[in-house]
Amino acid sequence: MHQIKLHLRHEVIEGILVNEDDKHYTVKLDSGYNIGILKNKVERIEKQSYDQTKDISKPNHVQDHSLPKILILHTGGTIASKVDYKTGAVNASFEPHELIEMFPEIKDLANIESRLFRNMWSDDMRFEHYNIIAKEIEKESGKYKGIIITHGTDTMHYTSAALSFIFENLPLPVVIVGSQRSSDRGSSDSATNLISAVSFIANTSLNGVFICMHENISDDSCIILNGLNARKMHSSRRDAFQQINKQPIARINFFTKQIEYISEYPGSALNGKGKMTLHLFDDRLKIGIVISHPNMYHEELLSYKNFDGLILEGTGLGHMPITEIDDNTKEHNKIKEAIAELCKKMPVVMATQTISGVVNMNVYSPGRELQDLGVIGNQSSLCPETSFIKLAWLLSQKLDVKEEFMKDFRGEF
Repeated sequence: MHQIKLHLRHEVIEGILVNEDDKHYTVKLDSGYNIGILKNKVERIEKQSYDQTKDISKPNHVQDHSLPKILILHTGGTIASKVDYKTGAVNASFEPHELIEMFPEIKDLANIESRLFRNMWSDDMRFEHYNIIAKEIEKESGKYKGIIITHGTDTMHYTSAALSFIFENLPLPVVIVGSQRSSDRGSSDSATNLISAVSFIANTSLNGVFICMHENISDDSCIILNGLNARKMHSSRRDAFQQINKQPIARINFFTKQIEYISEYPGSALNGKGKMTLHLFDDRLKIGIVISHPNMYHEELLSYKNFDGLILEGTGLGHMPITEIDDNTKEHNKIKEAIAELCKKMPVVMATQTISGVVNMNVYSPGRELQDLGVIGNQSSLCPETSFIKLAWLLSQKLDVKEEFMKDFRGEF
């Protein structure tokens, strides 16, 4: 790996030589972006061994122990990762000195301890991983002002909901943080998100499970979301996460580090009032999700007949195609029969695929029919993902889902 200076006809490009083939140089610029240069455009090259330029040694940093202590548990994702230009690999940076090196503002906010807990894609999370994370939080809770969980963004909102339900009387803030763009990119959101999470924990009096991500596409603020009914709403934008059917809890000004509280956090009345208790998930449970759509067939539903519970993502106010109006819709009677059969075997919960809004199966006759068949969740404002997690959690606690689903356990409603 070399530091390289490419002299073109009208400009000079400097950076780290990441790759070279017969026709191109790929150079990592100081901004973090890669650029490809055609070899036939290069008039002169200067190379220098990378080891002689910007190799990093471990700094001799002494933390200020008058500041609050925060633990960072790294479970995966890109937020605490960077490219090792000697090998080209992306490595997780999880030692305290490496985090301070990447995000130097942290040292003025808190004393950081960090640990590589898992290194996995968030899509690979299963119920037992939620239990493992929760047990680690329980073990470390008395030692720190708060705990940050770095996490891949794709299923972060499932994890935040799961941890919210697991903990009763959580005595500290647990903030889940991710990054839409890796830390070696000039457009990375990792620094803003992580530093804002540290700032929030250091200065808040709230206890509970939260998400901290960008508020908009600029780097001036992050939002603190309730871990329940939060959702990733964009595949790549830095402001991908939103609070569904409620306002965010707070806004963190990245430059001043000040917290602006936007709404009352319902968990305040529920956490820290008694002994912390964990209500874990049963990892043997099988919970399905079925999305209603045109030209649906009853076999889609019956494929879940051996599951323990089912979420229906209905259209609009919470509907499924169950009305036969002509020869072309005879299949809809079979769909209705399939739903009735499933309701006799397991709890079937309605959520709306519109994401925002409330399930109301009282308005139209198909909704009332679904309730008569045994579908529950009428008047629920939970997004499908939180509905999925809550159903699994209720079943794990061996509670009567029909009686308990609409009960507000952790401030989800």
